[in-house]
Amino acid sequence: MFLKVQLPWNVIIPADSLGAEGLMLQKAIVVRLWDDFACKKATKDLGYFIAVTTLESIGDGKVRQNTGDVPFPVVFSGITFKMFRGEILEGVVHKILKHGVFLRCGPVQNIYLSHLKMPDYHYVPGENAIFMNDKHSKIEKDVVVRFIVIGTKWLEAEREFQALFSLEGDYLGPVS
Repeated sequence: MFLKVQLPWNVIIPADSLGAEGLMLQKAIVVRLWDDFACKKATKDLGYFIAVTTLESIGDGKVRQNTGDVPFPVVFSGITFKMFRGEILEGVVHKILKHGVFLRCGPVQNIYLSHLKMPDYHYVPGENAIFMNDKHSKIEKDVVVRFIVIGTKWLEAEREFQALFSLEGDYLGPVS
């Protein structure tokens, strides 16, 4: 699910980027905010950071005595993506293994869907391996699959989520 969030942030502007012109300072703050936002990747509470939408306010900066850098407190609005238990999502298959498939969904690059959570589908080996059911519905590379989120777990070290997914339910599986 995409969420609209409002966040406080401290943007640190190096001393050599400071100038007398207010417009250039504002541009430096926005550029640094984008860089910091992109590097953050995700948080447990908000999910994956997607975009900064508006800069709400810029507070007064205070010069750090040791470095000359200036931290500016800012408040901005942004978009995040977080998966919730029971949510129906769609992903694109990018890798097929004997025991399941890997999908991509939004900013999440490695969603693993176990063969145990794909009822009625069986593995068909070959150069282009697939999963197929008795109705000839195929899960193969580059196919869009609709699935349900069973549960999520935050991994602090990697700054990303692990999640459990399933095709058990109505209208789940390959999307034609």
